[in-house]
Amino acid sequence: MKNLFTIVCIAVLMTSCDITQKKETQLPSVDVDVDVEEGQLPTFDVDWADVNVGTKTETVSIPKVVIVMEEEEVEVPYIDVDMPDGGDKEERTLSVQAEVENNAHELEIIEIWATGKKLHVISELKMTDQKIGDKKMRVSDQVTLNAPDLDVAYYIVGKRPNRSFNRQYKYLNSVSDLKNKLTNPKVIYSK
Repeated sequence: MKNLFTIVCIAVLMTSCDITQKKETQLPSVDVDVDVEEGQLPTFDVDWADVNVGTKTETVSIPKVVIVMEEEEVEVPYIDVDMPDGGDKEERTLSVQAEVENNAHELEIIEIWATGKKLHVISELKMTDQKIGDKKMRVSDQVTLNAPDLDVAYYIVGKRPNRSFNRQYKYLNSVSDLKNKLTNPKVIYSK
């Protein structure tokens, strides 16, 4: 079986090439005195497959990300918090983002609650009727906080979009879901 395979391989190789002999074989002439004349080996011109390498135009899907950032002056909510025990204040931005697809969405911080030394930033994510096709977009909102160092928890009321980016926030069905978990939260910001 192995010999048959070898014969078939040789036959395929020989039939895929066009071989033309260019010179006749001539064996060296040998004299008894051990004088040897130079012989000549045959030469062959081998024509093999013609291979062309180039390019052609095809339509393929290529991921592209286009981010346009423009600086504009806008009114941003500013919250100044004075704690009863004082403490050094530091200005920082509280920001929430969501990555959405299919339809455009609006995201806005609707309330900030305080419990002890912890802030609860509550945002609302709403889908609009504007289609964005197979594109993905990020929506965000922010407020500026001037306060001593406080722990911050972020919540988004609405359906969690099916993107891995959106796992950094807790999603709620309604504000009352959070209110039932907290003891006497104080509203320090409301839109």
